[in-house]
Amino acid sequence: MEKKKITWEAYSTRQIGELDTLSGEYIDFISRCKTERECTDYIVEAAEAAGFSELDALIRSGGRIKEGDRIYSVWMNKSVALFKIGKKPIIEGMNILGAHIDSPRLDIKQKPLYEDGGLAYLDTHYYGGVKKYQWVTIPLALHGVIVKKDGTTVIVNIGEEEDDPVFFVSDLLIHLASEQMEKKANKVVEGEALDIIIGNKPLVIKGRASKEEDKDDKKGKDRVKSNILDILKNTYDVEEDDFISAELEVVPAGRAREAGLDRSMILGYGHDDRVCAYPSLRAILKAGNVERSAVCILVDKEEIGSVGATGMKSRFFENMVAEIMNLSGDYSELLVRRALANSCMLSSDVSAGFDPSYANVFDKKNACILGNGVVFNKYTGARGKSGSNDANAEYIAYLRNILDKDKVTYQTAELGRVDAGGGGTIAYILARYGMNVIDSGVAVLNMHAPWECISKADLYEAYRCYEAFLKGQGV
Repeated sequence: MEKKKITWEAYSTRQIGELDTLSGEYIDFISRCKTERECTDYIVEAAEAAGFSELDALIRSGGRIKEGDRIYSVWMNKSVALFKIGKKPIIEGMNILGAHIDSPRLDIKQKPLYEDGGLAYLDTHYYGGVKKYQWVTIPLALHGVIVKKDGTTVIVNIGEEEDDPVFFVSDLLIHLASEQMEKKANKVVEGEALDIIIGNKPLVIKGRASKEEDKDDKKGKDRVKSNILDILKNTYDVEEDDFISAELEVVPAGRAREAGLDRSMILGYGHDDRVCAYPSLRAILKAGNVERSAVCILVDKEEIGSVGATGMKSRFFENMVAEIMNLSGDYSELLVRRALANSCMLSSDVSAGFDPSYANVFDKKNACILGNGVVFNKYTGARGKSGSNDANAEYIAYLRNILDKDKVTYQTAELGRVDAGGGGTIAYILARYGMNVIDSGVAVLNMHAPWECISKADLYEAYRCYEAFLKGQGV
């Protein structure tokens, strides 16, 4: 039997061109959008340019929804749902793509600014599963918002432009690190040691003749910190107390880059899970007339358990479906439940790409390989499939048929060897409604590191997979 060609070997000249275009646009997306708020702004801009209308505006105007309409809804500036209304009533089910737009990072605490040893610091609390030692000595950027008491929102983005300053977490020099080098990896750098250095220059108080004259002056103490506060006041018109109502995230500085002499890969921050969010967004924006309503959910807080008002465990998506059905004239609590139960979903999240350098933690025949296409994980979880959504065989057969018809290259995988570890996605949360759900995404090397790696071919196949899925008729 002839060996099946995979990705690069099978592409036509036209497909290579599409792959290159998609990869370039994706590199720009993850370079610009390093927080969930920035992703949301990008998504809304792209949705409106594609003819999507805001759900809240339709509700206020008393509008009605009909076949072919394109609707989006934003929740707390951190999660978005997009709907393309199909020919069939929503009660017959939707085809749903779901991904998350948050990524592991360092968050700035509410009382963060302090001075020690002539250096000014911002105190941090890491977010999501990270190897803390990976975050030291690399250039870092500061993104987020500061909301003042009067409601004014100040947008912060420092470290991405070539002439911007960057920040960093220091590490112990090797000459003095004999004791440190004996520690376990999870103790080499501890959480409270991940404070970022943001300054070293003391405030110069004009008109003061000597330090002695300044000793009773508040600005005579912690002068490096005072200088930082002056900069914040002059640049952003914010005070130290405004940190209390700020959401500031520390992320790796700089643009994503093509990787490899053959330029076949992309190295960047936040592939988990924006490498699935972006093709999901592209697929629904490009969707034409569909039989079943097509939906794309792009959510926050997956990296910390999908909790909170903007995580998948909240009811914001269920509420949006209810509003959509109400504007369609088909609302009741029972009909909403039926619509959700009759739906199909791809929980679009990344999978652990096989790494030959660490082959002992993989079952190679059940591992995903970079460049071999979009990945399906029948189950995730840990140990005895704990915490997993385990997809039905009938649903997988349905998906195989769809993908083969569109000649989408796909592979199946597990998240490492049994008992080697594990992880989860938003799949089990949507499965609670009784809908068919399976994890589907892109293989990643260096997952959860500041810089992760994916194959351009896998990104392209994920997009082709999501396009084919949205056209499906349902199980």
